[in-house]
Amino acid sequence: MIQVSEIAFTCYPVTDMARSRELFEGVLDLKATYVVGEPGGMQWSHCDFGSGTLSIGTAPGWNPTSDGCAVGLEVADFDAAIAHLKSKNVRFKMEPFPTPVCQMAFIFDPDGNTVGIHQRRQVKLPV
Repeated sequence: MIQVSEIAFTCYPVTDMARSRELFEGVLDLKATYVVGEPGGMQWSHCDFGSGTLSIGTAPGWNPTSDGCAVGLEVADFDAAIAHLKSKNVRFKMEPFPTPVCQMAFIFDPDGNTVGIHQRRQVKLPV
């Protein structure tokens, strides 16, 4: 039996590492904790925060898509985060919307991958 304890990492395929790092590090303010590889070959950039890792990478045959998996980044101030993204002209896949347990929006990275911006509400859910 396999016992999964947590999500170790989420990884997105990208086509231009420098351009993608500009969004993830420059706009989303994530800090690269591990960077490896050379342009034209396999490249990886890892951003560790909380108990997980968000990675971006280039590898032959691994292509970006907006229809694949999406990571949801928890933010402390949702409205400020959305204002910051809009001030940087980040393209939105889904404009901000509320749910009973959170508020969220989805943006595109430079390759069209989907990234969620999320803030939990302090609500007690029915069991």
